[in-house]
Amino acid sequence: MSSQEGTVSGQPPALPRSRRRRITALLERWPFGRKLHLLVLVPVLVVAGMLAYVVKDDMNQARAAADTAALVRNSESVATLVDDLQREHRQALLLSVRHQAAEGGAAEPSSIPYLQAQQRVDVQARVVREAFGSLLPAAEDEAVATIGGLTDLRRLIQRTYVPAGNIDVTYSDLVEQLISGLGLGESTTASRGSPEGRLETLLGADAAHAAFETSVFGAQTGDSNALLEFLRAVGDHRSYEDRAERFKALSSEAEGTTLDGVERSSQRKLIEERYNALRVDPSSLQAQTPERMRTAIAKALEAEPVYARQAEDRLRITHTLIHRIAAQSDAASDKAWRHTLTLVGSAALALVVWLVFSFLVRRSVARPVRILTAAARQVAEATGKELARVADDESAETGPPRLREIPVPVRDEIGALAEAFNQVQSTASALLERQITVRANVEQMFGNIGHRVSNLASRQLDLIEGLEQAQTDPATLRPLYQIDHIATRLRRNAESLQVIAGKRRAAEDVDAPQPTGLTDVLRAALSTIGGYERVSLRPSAEVVVVPAAVSDLTLMLAELLQNGVFFSPAHTEVDVAVRVRPPAEGAVIEIIDHGLGMPPEQLAEENARLLRRERLDLAPTHVLGLFVVGRIARRFGIGVELSRTPGEGVTSTVTIPSTLLLPANAVPLGPSPASPAVPHPAIPSPRSEQRPRAALVAATPSGSGLPQRVARA
Repeated sequence: MSSQEGTVSGQPPALPRSRRRRITALLERWPFGRKLHLLVLVPVLVVAGMLAYVVKDDMNQARAAADTAALVRNSESVATLVDDLQREHRQALLLSVRHQAAEGGAAEPSSIPYLQAQQRVDVQARVVREAFGSLLPAAEDEAVATIGGLTDLRRLIQRTYVPAGNIDVTYSDLVEQLISGLGLGESTTASRGSPEGRLETLLGADAAHAAFETSVFGAQTGDSNALLEFLRAVGDHRSYEDRAERFKALSSEAEGTTLDGVERSSQRKLIEERYNALRVDPSSLQAQTPERMRTAIAKALEAEPVYARQAEDRLRITHTLIHRIAAQSDAASDKAWRHTLTLVGSAALALVVWLVFSFLVRRSVARPVRILTAAARQVAEATGKELARVADDESAETGPPRLREIPVPVRDEIGALAEAFNQVQSTASALLERQITVRANVEQMFGNIGHRVSNLASRQLDLIEGLEQAQTDPATLRPLYQIDHIATRLRRNAESLQVIAGKRRAAEDVDAPQPTGLTDVLRAALSTIGGYERVSLRPSAEVVVVPAAVSDLTLMLAELLQNGVFFSPAHTEVDVAVRVRPPAEGAVIEIIDHGLGMPPEQLAEENARLLRRERLDLAPTHVLGLFVVGRIARRFGIGVELSRTPGEGVTSTVTIPSTLLLPANAVPLGPSPASPAVPHPAIPSPRSEQRPRAALVAATPSGSGLPQRVARA
């Protein structure tokens, strides 16, 4: 069946094989202890995650209840502010109609009660801000700030008559904005019967009854808007009844009874009687003459204390209900916190018990594994010492290490593993012994091959030199010189092979019989490489190399020069600069090429290889020249460092210690032919002796245009 058919049949597609392999490989790489931890921790983490979700939800509920309690408690100041605004509303209506009555010849009314009501509102607005502090909602803050926008209307009412319709709309909208600004209906935790919903209904009922009281008061003033005020009173009364019934449905019976106290007071009965009287004949509300209006105003002023006492009783009842709602929210918050703490404590206790039990089980399983691991580590240490011994330290071979058997502490699967490991140990010892033998044979073979090739190259050079001395024809000498140079390079490679194999001959066989100048050592190294004509040598003050280091130093410099020539373009030069330091610091040789260079990572790796010991069978085949350089440098204490050439290329810096050098005037040297400075040396003709010589070729060509060879020392 195809993959499409499997998908159509409703079966979930299997994981790709590559992904399953990656997961399996990851699990296989994990240590045994981590797997045991995984088996224990995964269920714990799953349960802890689920528990954290539940605890977080309970904590959110507890915080939400606490925030709601604070909001309900702070809303008490908002209820007081709403009541003060209604008081100012009544005084504004009264002052406005008194201005209208004064047009008939009466004295100008006093605005002191109105100013006192304004001052009370402003003070309560500051109380609201202080009560909420930083928790004041943005919409509520904007509503409180709107109170400052009443300044123009207040000044206008103090000066002249303002229709009641304009006054009612301004104050009613501001009261509605103060209640909605609390955001009770927009709360994420608000629901039917929630503290936020009950508080919103309570504040709405309180504001509706306050508006009803103000409208009844305004309808009794007899001004031109008395009928409009009566119609407002009818609507406010219906709004209060609707909100009161909703609050009773959301609250307890005791709280509903407390709210009914608003309508059971004696002041409320007087206001109700006046309201019913207005309903008998609404058309007679508007006074026909100024005298009748002044009479109606005086009658309304007589009843004003009744409205004030009714507002106080209503506000007291509202505050009482707000306190109850806040107390219920506090109780809900405390209950949620207790539930959260109980859940967290029980879960922590269960988690501790589970972890202790898991630790005991893990210990019973991991203890034998640790014993087996300790024994295996001993084996690893022994083999590590053997690996260090067989490193590039030119030490003599010894027998393989003797490994002791691992004790078997248990008789289960791990015990069987220990017994199998003991068998593996014995087999590994036999394999290691065979490997030591094979390695010694390979090194011996490389050394013999290098020695034979070197001897053959030396004999070949002797024959070529005899032919060169017997010939005078430039056309015949040129190919002989080229063959001579190739044979010299071949002998250098054979000597490098002996260094790699660790079978380099003793110093008395290969070293120069006398000290040799450092410049002559560089020329001898140049004579053994290809592309020597691209090398520009810039010697400085002459210094002499001790005989014991001449041959190896020549070979090391030849390898570095060969790398510089090989890894740089054919049209570029390889610069060689020699700086002689004070006697106590030695000399420095810089071989600078302008090739492709090396990445920083490879450059750091090659520099590390020059410092550390490394076996031949572990070294990469493309760095055998640097392998030879590193082995010689470590033997004589010569510093070698590779760095980036400014622009491109690699600079090899060779630091020769003062222990390998002598002053140029300390030992008399044989005469050296003068060599005029020319861009490139001619083709060299190496000598057949194993030791290097001062100069192999003269830089000045002969009359025939061919390189002029220099007589041997």
